[in-house]
Amino acid sequence: MSRSPSFAQLGRGLFLSFVLVTFAAPAAFSQTSTGSIRGYVKDASGAPLGGAAIEARNEQSGVSRTTNSQPDGSYALPGLVPGAYNLTTRHIGHTAQGRRVAVQIGASLLVDFALQAGAVEVAGVTVQAAAPTVETRTSEIATNVSAQQIQNLPTPSRNFLDLAALAPGVTVSPDFVNLGANNITARTFTSGAQGPAEVNVFVDGASLKNDLTGNGASGVAGQDASRGNPFPRNAIQEYRVITQNFKAEYQNASSAIITATTKSGGSVWSGDVFVTYENKDLVALDSITIAKMAKDTNVKKPDYTRYLLGGSVGGPLIRDKLFFFGSYEGNYQNRANIVNITPPPTGTFDSLDAVGLKNFNGNITSPFRETLLFGKLTYNKGSHSTAELSVSNRHETDVRDFGGGIAFQSAINYRNNMLTSVLKYNYFSGAWLDEASVTYTNFKRNPSPNTPGLAHRTFGASPSKNNNNFGGADIGSNLSDQDFTQKGIGLRNNVTYTGFHGGGDHVIKAGATANFLTFDINKANNDTPQFFYDDTVNAGQSNCGCAGPLAYNYRVPYQVQFATGDPLVNAHNAQIGAFLQDDWSPSSRLTLNLGIRWDFETHMFNYDYVTPDTVRNVLRQYNNDPTFLPAPIDTAEYFTDGTQRHKFYGAYQPRLGFSYALDNENKTTLFGGWGLYYDRSFFDVSVDEKLKLRRPLWTVYFADPDSAVRPGQVRWDGRYLTNPAALDSLVTTGQTGGKEVWLIGNHTKAPHSGQWNVGVRHAFGDVSVSAAYVGVRGYDGFVLYWANITWKNFGTPTSQCCTFLGNQHGFSNIIVSSNAVKTWYDALQVQIVRPYKRVGNWGWGGGLTFTSGQRSVQGNDNADDELAFPQPQFIVKHPTNDEKSRVVANWIVDLPFAYGIQFSGLMTLGSGPRYDVGGRFSPNSWVPGGFSPPQYPFIIPGAWAYRDVDLTLTKDFPQFGRGTLSVRVDVFNVFNFQNFTYGGTPTPTGLLSDGRRVQIGTDFSF
Repeated sequence: MSRSPSFAQLGRGLFLSFVLVTFAAPAAFSQTSTGSIRGYVKDASGAPLGGAAIEARNEQSGVSRTTNSQPDGSYALPGLVPGAYNLTTRHIGHTAQGRRVAVQIGASLLVDFALQAGAVEVAGVTVQAAAPTVETRTSEIATNVSAQQIQNLPTPSRNFLDLAALAPGVTVSPDFVNLGANNITARTFTSGAQGPAEVNVFVDGASLKNDLTGNGASGVAGQDASRGNPFPRNAIQEYRVITQNFKAEYQNASSAIITATTKSGGSVWSGDVFVTYENKDLVALDSITIAKMAKDTNVKKPDYTRYLLGGSVGGPLIRDKLFFFGSYEGNYQNRANIVNITPPPTGTFDSLDAVGLKNFNGNITSPFRETLLFGKLTYNKGSHSTAELSVSNRHETDVRDFGGGIAFQSAINYRNNMLTSVLKYNYFSGAWLDEASVTYTNFKRNPSPNTPGLAHRTFGASPSKNNNNFGGADIGSNLSDQDFTQKGIGLRNNVTYTGFHGGGDHVIKAGATANFLTFDINKANNDTPQFFYDDTVNAGQSNCGCAGPLAYNYRVPYQVQFATGDPLVNAHNAQIGAFLQDDWSPSSRLTLNLGIRWDFETHMFNYDYVTPDTVRNVLRQYNNDPTFLPAPIDTAEYFTDGTQRHKFYGAYQPRLGFSYALDNENKTTLFGGWGLYYDRSFFDVSVDEKLKLRRPLWTVYFADPDSAVRPGQVRWDGRYLTNPAALDSLVTTGQTGGKEVWLIGNHTKAPHSGQWNVGVRHAFGDVSVSAAYVGVRGYDGFVLYWANITWKNFGTPTSQCCTFLGNQHGFSNIIVSSNAVKTWYDALQVQIVRPYKRVGNWGWGGGLTFTSGQRSVQGNDNADDELAFPQPQFIVKHPTNDEKSRVVANWIVDLPFAYGIQFSGLMTLGSGPRYDVGGRFSPNSWVPGGFSPPQYPFIIPGAWAYRDVDLTLTKDFPQFGRGTLSVRVDVFNVFNFQNFTYGGTPTPTGLLSDGRRVQIGTDFSF
């Protein structure tokens, strides 16, 4: 990653020039949360009309934006808050025209006017209703999710991210209930062949990027291990999912992004309250659970209840000047996890009888609580500026990770707290628009023992008396206490200029961002000592150096593992970005999107880290000894004295796109694009090179009570179970195993992707149809691997995996980083969209997406796995999450013969991902991606391994004054399809979705 001084100076110079340009102007909104209107004004003969006055008036707030057409008739109104507008055009000697249009987030709406000759109208202009509009002249592969879809389509948990699945190529993790299975699925989304860590979400222009934890988790803060929602859905007005060719103003993502805008108060007070309910009687058991219940009559359907409730209100505080909007949502769940420990019969093991394992059994509540709050003030300062101040807060607790043989004592309380504040100011005058924002974020993730202070005891299954069906048990506190905090202030300023017309019309935009972050990490992993007990123990488990096995009979533990040392890490990181973008229209049919972005970080990794002498000396001694390392480690790459790691100034990202209308009406458009997109690796992973040495995991072996203490063992003392000081004393006596060494490469690169697409769109009246080929190549994916594990004779008939080499050098493992991960994605994506439109007493809207793609990865099993076993070079290019075909359909219909009833639905069909046959421990029979799951009929015979249809019926009752009461019934997986996971054979091993679920609710709006 090292750069020459000239490149470094160029990067700094580019940033400073943008700072001077952007921060010298007045402040404003972030473009990532606005839309725009462009078009041409002509007379009846088609001649351009310059000097026409165009006004866009927001129906909700009454705020107006004005501009004048250029000599060629073109006009542009960028930076418009999404919503409904009355758009009027006036020109001397011509009759004024007006239209009602809907501006969508991130979209550029084309509206042309053909004015008839006539007298100037002094009175108000009649605004004609327009058909719902779909953006046709963009080079992006993007899907807009409207307010009607957010409100009316079935979503199991009110997570607004669920509807990202409407975009082709996007997969959203399911909302599992899966009664009694303790199945915690993080609510994330992915696009293409890349993992969930490479995405980003913007709300009102504020990035929710998870910069701290991850690699396999989520790119969205708070979602890497949570079943909760990142933001209250009733505060989201609409959002846009961009999977390909997003412009240079977007940062910190090499995969898809979501940009959302929140609701604002209008000129009339309005609001709503709602509640929905679900319990175990409304959830069908899956076939796997039913089979278990048939075998064991003690297994019962566990309790489950969930309430989703909330409300919102908005309106004017000062008429036409100051507006307020606020919302609340709560997600309150009680699940009962079944703890079912079956100890051996009384008298088999006296020591085990004394523990009383049966006392831990029962259907025990696993509570989840989430509170989401949002508040926003909007101020119309005058005819040229507006300001906003918003605050959102998320508080979440989740007591989980117990059940089966794991007692409630061992549960973890997973806490999420997120605070985001955004101050925005918008100034527009003539051809200039200035947008700026100041953001404060504080994201805190704190998983810790729900019952702290108890030693953790793990009882292994009884191998010598396995007829007693004892499958093992865990009691005591959860092992780890972690606290990750990412907080900081972000500055953004964008300037847009529409007054340059050399060689055509231009919308030129430049901007700069500066985020000043602080990372506070407490990784007290294995802070709770874990004592291991068993009936008989082999020689390796007890470190006895004897033939074994030994009869411990659960009387004393045979080993304990625990960590000591300072778990705290603190760092500061400045993220700097700048971009220049020109949407250039050489003609009314052709638009070129030309942009470049540059990003830089001051502390993406531990640049000042110094490799300890103990690590240097040992590795140099054993580096060329194949009995300890299968291949020498490049010490020049992995040893540093604090000066070998250089900051990366080379994240230049050109982004190019085009759209060309084949007809004057813009009904048929060719489009395409290419670009580079940088993400970042996660700071949390890199700090382990410090923590693994400073806070090692110790292993102490205890002697069999009937045998003498052998070298490498200690005699058991009951104080070790209750007295931490007594246990810590074993570290100073040297009766412990070796430390683990993590080596991060000095030239570790930031992951990035190259994306390209080409396609065509056509508008059939209100319906838009598009088809596109998209390609993505991911490079420099970050991964860790074991340098002290080898694969013998890889690729030959005598291949053998895997051999753990000796640790006489004093280290238990040597973990090394690599940028060897690559991904491939190629797909045909077809999309049909008809926006919801209401005429009279009924309306309808819908959409259909079809994706046929191939996804592959090299150097890792899955794109975002943290560790590649044993080493990346042994994991060749293979399918990953490779579902050949996927269809997603949605619809909203007002039933014409059933007054006040609306019918909506969401259907997802997939051919199913491919699974590995065998595994690397049987390398000659291992076929990555060699198994395709069984497929079943739905509409098309034998086509789908995944089938899900969700339906919603909503009934509106007659109004109560200004209020409307509605009742809603959601049915998820209405046909109770069984969607399974597989282990490389036709026998199911798990579930991809729940069985049928019914949810009932009511809403009152005014």
